[in-house]
Amino acid sequence: MDFDYDVIVIGAGHAGCEAAAAAANLGSKTCLITIDMNKIGQMSCNPAIGGIAKGQIVREIDALGGYMGLVTDRTAIQFRMLNRSKGPAVWSPRAQCDRGKYIWEWRYVLENIPNLYIWQDSVTQLVTKDGKVCGLKTQNGAEFTCRSVILTAGTFLNGLIHIGRTMIPGGRIAEPPALKLTESITEHGIETGRMKTGTPVRLDKRSIHLDELEIQNGENDFHRFSFIGPKRKLKQLCCWNCYTNSRVHDILRSGLKDSPLYNGQIKSIGPRYCPSIETKIVTFPDRETHQLFLEPEGEETNELYLNGFSSSLPMDIQIRALQEIPAFRDVRVYRPGYAIEYDYFNPTQLKSNLESKLIEGFFMAGQVNGTTGYEEAAGQGIAAGINAHQYCHGLNPLVLGRDQAYIGVLIDDLITKGVDEPYRMFTARAEYRILLRQDDADIRLTELSYNLGLAKRDRYDMMVSKREQINMIIEFCANFSIKPALINPVLENIGTTPLREGCKLLDLLIRPQITIENIAPHISAFSSMLDKIEEGRREEIIEAAEIKIKYCGYIERERAISLKMRRLEELYIKNKFDYNSIQSLSTEARQKLTRINPETLAQASRIPGVSPSDINVLLVLMNR
Repeated sequence: MDFDYDVIVIGAGHAGCEAAAAAANLGSKTCLITIDMNKIGQMSCNPAIGGIAKGQIVREIDALGGYMGLVTDRTAIQFRMLNRSKGPAVWSPRAQCDRGKYIWEWRYVLENIPNLYIWQDSVTQLVTKDGKVCGLKTQNGAEFTCRSVILTAGTFLNGLIHIGRTMIPGGRIAEPPALKLTESITEHGIETGRMKTGTPVRLDKRSIHLDELEIQNGENDFHRFSFIGPKRKLKQLCCWNCYTNSRVHDILRSGLKDSPLYNGQIKSIGPRYCPSIETKIVTFPDRETHQLFLEPEGEETNELYLNGFSSSLPMDIQIRALQEIPAFRDVRVYRPGYAIEYDYFNPTQLKSNLESKLIEGFFMAGQVNGTTGYEEAAGQGIAAGINAHQYCHGLNPLVLGRDQAYIGVLIDDLITKGVDEPYRMFTARAEYRILLRQDDADIRLTELSYNLGLAKRDRYDMMVSKREQINMIIEFCANFSIKPALINPVLENIGTTPLREGCKLLDLLIRPQITIENIAPHISAFSSMLDKIEEGRREEIIEAAEIKIKYCGYIERERAISLKMRRLEELYIKNKFDYNSIQSLSTEARQKLTRINPETLAQASRIPGVSPSDINVLLVLMNR
């Protein structure tokens, strides 16, 4: 056994798993170092994958040849497509998973990838030579050599857990923190800061009066996360809804003096869009109720997760408050909620390939870049894994555009704008979200990944077949003529205006009341054509074709806008200007352009404080 690798990944959370898998599958000899091999892919907080915008990221990871979607489908115990009441641009898949099975499914995947090795240990020192990373040292005394390192340590860097006034060093509850590594990194001039996140109490299902709660069932249609994965096999379970009340809030308020968030114990910033229950009652003092979601932790366990009740209040306050919810009057707790503070590194110190600007061959992904969420971490992880491999072998980096993927939006936001609070992805952050739908992530990204060597041939062939069948449906609809006499009775029955003259089927399908499902049975030629669609993927392909038909105008308009912005993406400005000497730029622009040193003019245009007039100045200096 040797200790020499192309790529070493520090941390086996969601970012680390995807990073290690991608680098190894591309052909790099890869080592994944984790403190505990039994916690690979651990869901530190909610045992769920996906959600608004997050679900799109998971489908993109899958389209690129990653594993999060496959592992989720194999361990899902409830699936739902969120935002159904809105347009398909923002439809977002979400699945509740069996926490334990998810871990072991990830471990099975990783242990069966050639070129990928696992080492259980804690990294304490980054070793460099002439400004390049060249190895690592660990707590157990192991010394590694390598060509590149990917840091995906999550919340473990100098992690500190808070439960009321009690403080416990840890990366997660009952798990030790990673010490000394932050200091080893900052020796090279990389700046660090502290962030905070939290997790809710875990409850014993047997102690809760579930019959008094509102049931929330999942969906069992054709939707899933992976474009190539099997249908869900585990037993599908329900979740439950309930609400806090004024008595709950009174007890929570009584504990604020001992809350780490309000007594000065925690000084770092937590996630704005996932606030603790104590933050909710302080921020919204007039609200009498807050909705909570009770979610199963697994197919067979009695452990339940109380979504919406994240807290770092003293445990007795948490328990007493819960007992004021009628269905929780006899509640028993497995463990209280807690907050955790940890080190992160502002991502403006990274290049667009997630490599450090100060240490060559050193990449970062996940919460160490100031993000929150498994999906955001995994999206960075697969990008970092690909780029670490490309770096080791002298190949061009993969940089996804904002019009190509939510992963591209995520990384561009991080390296361009930086973070002053844990970053969470939303559909509103993407200016081209009609182009970035969850239904077509494979068509957007699989060919690109296949050309890199990551996506395998079977995945590529499935994507090509899907694309051809979608085009076949659209072409048929564009050329097939509809006569009023034959279709008007059907249109009246559906509740839409009858035709005055003939039209193409495509024009009819643009109407919101008409779908392929409700019109095809009345057009025999159309129905016969649809029967040719691949069995087992028929619903997926028909849905994708219908979305393209109904939103064709919007899609083409966004594509035209994105192509114009692409011209700025092609204007490279990195190291071409001494910004401080350009007096026609605003003072703020000079400062921020100097600090970030953007790679392209488009990236410069997205830096907060850089105005359109500043961009025009740079265009003039480039003779554009």
